Amino acid sequence: MKVAVVGAGPAGVRAVEALLASGIRPVWIDEAMDGGGRIYQRPPPGLKRDARALYGFEAGKATALHAALDAVSPRADWRPETLVWNIRPGQKQLHTLHRGRQGVVDYDAAILCTGAMDRVVPVRGWTLPGVTTLGGAQIALKSQGCGIGQRVAFLGTGPLLWLVAYQYARAGAEVAAVLDTTPFATKLAATPGLLRGAATFAKGLYYIGWLRAHGVRIAEGVTPLAIEGQTEVGAIHWRDAGGREHRAECDAVGLGWGLKPEAQLADLAGVPFDFDALQHNWVPRRDVAGRTPVEGIYLAGDGSGIGGAEVAELGGVRAAMALLEDIGRRQDTMVLDRRLASLARFRAALESAFPFPAHLAAGLPDDALLCRCEGLTAGELRATTDGPALPAPEVNRAKAISRAGMGRCQGRVCGAAAAEILAAKLGCSVAEVGRLRGQAPVKPIPLTVAP
Repeated sequence: MKVAVVGAGPAGVRAVEALLASGIRPVWIDEAMDGGGRIYQRPPPGLKRDARALYGFEAGKATALHAALDAVSPRADWRPETLVWNIRPGQKQLHTLHRGRQGVVDYDAAILCTGAMDRVVPVRGWTLPGVTTLGGAQIALKSQGCGIGQRVAFLGTGPLLWLVAYQYARAGAEVAAVLDTTPFATKLAATPGLLRGAATFAKGLYYIGWLRAHGVRIAEGVTPLAIEGQTEVGAIHWRDAGGREHRAECDAVGLGWGLKPEAQLADLAGVPFDFDALQHNWVPRRDVAGRTPVEGIYLAGDGSGIGGAEVAELGGVRAAMALLEDIGRRQDTMVLDRRLASLARFRAALESAFPFPAHLAAGLPDDALLCRCEGLTAGELRATTDGPALPAPEVNRAKAISRAGMGRCQGRVCGAAAAEILAAKLGCSVAEVGRLRGQAPVKPIPLTVAP
């Protein structure tokens, strides 16, 4: 049986491990030079920082995953630095690109472990040099041993906001401010559910407490107004929960509002999508084991819905077991299913504690840049609803008229905010507006590649 696994983060590593243990040698593909995913990204050779410095409380998990990666990659058909840029579901083929050369991988079954990316709400000035996502700021520390600036402000919401601010402060950067758009009362209301994940909750409290104890400026329930600067970041400007305006000088900003699945390959494979109101994300349809309605396609990890690293590891195992069950190999999944169900309840509490600020995206000023690839403002997108060209509240129609989401990122960055802007202007729900459909190639490739 020909099995392909796409992705070498926590889900991919554990899926491959389970397949190999059952005697199946998969083709294992990852775009990066090495495995580990973003959460446990391994530094390049020569970067002299130990696991504790790189991963903090997660050092043990990172080290264990790296050890598993090193153990299984020689036994699988391991193909790093390889982009899967298209899927032909009827032909059961993955189209790949490796160092400028294209290839095709045939499969009978494929487990897609494609991970997630930062979810962004555009802010005036967010395209200035010195502004990155929270994930980008973290990658700079892990893969290059450097920060995005010397005096850094962090803006957004969610556990990653506090983790990255803590990591930067511990690494020696001056943290100018941590600005959380979620009010404290919202987090407090979610506390009973957060106690389901006591260890994770305790870590989050520790990060916040450490930052406060070290005098870092913190504000909750903020409304971002602008990232200021002419040719580079100079300051960040916001309004607090009481309506007072503030400004903090900084030379870099990390921003992010949670994560969104990188699910374009699932889309190209023909998997239907559903709007998850709690996560405020479109997620590919699958069952608890990772099976999709498309024969031979399984999903695991954050690419199938945001769950975090532990869920990704367990989900990778569960998807591999589902595949094995489907070819007649009985599996005992009771304990694993119970653990995944428990973690899902904790994740629901996290989403309630740090909700996506749809109102900020919907209220983006007309002159603010929305789609940086196409240089499109929020007002220009709203204008698509004024004439007869947009008879229905549909984001792909607005894309055809305005070019929002037609750039290199295919709407990965601006898509969530664009949908909120359209929904607010048309007076409908964001679920009614729909999602930007995936297109091949999922990432830019050369117009001509060597056969």
